[in-house]
Amino acid sequence: MLPHLYNGWEVDQAILSEEDRVVVIRFGSDADPTCMQMDEILYKISEDVREFAVVYLVDNTEVPDFNTMYELYDPCTVMFFYRNKHILVDFGTGNHNKINWAFKDTQEMIDILEVVYRGASKGKGLVVSPKDYSTEYKY
Repeated sequence: MLPHLYNGWEVDQAILSEEDRVVVIRFGSDADPTCMQMDEILYKISEDVREFAVVYLVDNTEVPDFNTMYELYDPCTVMFFYRNKHILVDFGTGNHNKINWAFKDTQEMIDILEVVYRGASKGKGLVVSPKDYSTEYKY
């Protein structure tokens, strides 16, 4: 299973301690269907991306410390950090801060992580997703 972080200090340490990999944090409830789908995708790719990314799960009802700071109002949110910096991704949806839907394909998530890693390791704070999601996921 994917590692869970149970308090704000653990989340901070996970983000601060990684020097060479992207930290992927899924905020949301383990019981939420969208989170369950996203967790399955993240679990499937975790071995494939372990060289350049590490995945953590945070239940934002147990750890509400970041709800206001990162505007975690959706049932499931995935965010990316690299060397203690929040990496923004342009998905074409207008929201560059996070992914708030679940993927159905593992390759999509791997592609996004590769783009995030390449951009972040070059010092970029905003990267462009390899796919435009503006029409795929309706809100």
